[in-house]
Amino acid sequence: MNPSHRPRIAIAVGDAGGIGPEISIKSAFASSVRNRCCPILVGDPILLEKHAKASGLPTRFRVIDRLDSSQWQPDDIPDDIVVLDPRCSGARDIELGEISARTGSASLAFARAAIKAALVGNLDAVVAAPQNQRAIQLAGIEFDGYPSFVARETGQSPHDVFLMLCFARTKIAHCTLHASVREAIDLITPERVFRVIAATDRALRRLGVHSPTICVGGLNPHAGEGGLFGTEDVEIIKPAVEKAASLGVGVFGPYGADTLFHRQGIDAFIVMLHDQGHIAAKLQAPHATAGLAIGSPILFSSLAHGTGHDIVGKGIASPAAMIEAISLLANVTPVPISIDQPVASRA
Repeated sequence: MNPSHRPRIAIAVGDAGGIGPEISIKSAFASSVRNRCCPILVGDPILLEKHAKASGLPTRFRVIDRLDSSQWQPDDIPDDIVVLDPRCSGARDIELGEISARTGSASLAFARAAIKAALVGNLDAVVAAPQNQRAIQLAGIEFDGYPSFVARETGQSPHDVFLMLCFARTKIAHCTLHASVREAIDLITPERVFRVIAATDRALRRLGVHSPTICVGGLNPHAGEGGLFGTEDVEIIKPAVEKAASLGVGVFGPYGADTLFHRQGIDAFIVMLHDQGHIAAKLQAPHATAGLAIGSPILFSSLAHGTGHDIVGKGIASPAAMIEAISLLANVTPVPISIDQPVASRA
């Protein structure tokens, strides 16, 4: 493939004291990644060199401070890795294994710089290495997961960007995420269910699925059993499914969450609650699940595993989940689909 035709995918290196920089470097140098896209590390270059040397990895970096043709062309440096330096104060002084306010602020600064570049069209997609909740809390930053972070950074409501877990050929989008079950039930409205269906349809199309088939799960046992076990499935979820289907989306449901994933030929499943999707994903792919934030103007993926402070600097951290996330986004269409674009009709 011509390098100039490959998607440019940023890798925000995540928590500066954890394994994020190590797995980011490993992924960027992996032939399976470089054959499909142009990876760009987003992080402090001195910090990256520190992690690379500790883990016995190459340090062939080409450092730039902006993504434009004056500084870099995809076919300029086939043997090196481009590093976009966001100039994050104090990041270069962070020690391996450190958990502190500066590691928390640095991890989100790296992700913010990548999102900014994607918003102006200099990148096709972003993958973020794991962040550390404790470090971000120490930094005093409001954060309840990457989907809401992406929403805020792209000027949207945190409730309008959704999480889609991806592993192998399975994709699971969530209508609600980090909320109590009581709060989640209040959040589940016909409008919100319709938005997550529309976001899922658009994301699948950007990932190369031309006519997506989407299966929606219910809230109550057996999707309410026709109203016997609650009316939310009939009164809230079903109307949203029917509205999306009337606009040409290949969507079906609601079906009971206990049998939802037995259905074959489905491009994505949508669940109502956090655990309905996360339990299935973590049972089937505990170490190779990517989280895709959908519904924003950009494609942004994160990883479902932790920051691995106990193994940092040992060179043994697996990049499998990150390579999976990058491979998923390597199918991205070159022209973004607007979040305001109506769902395409199949008529």
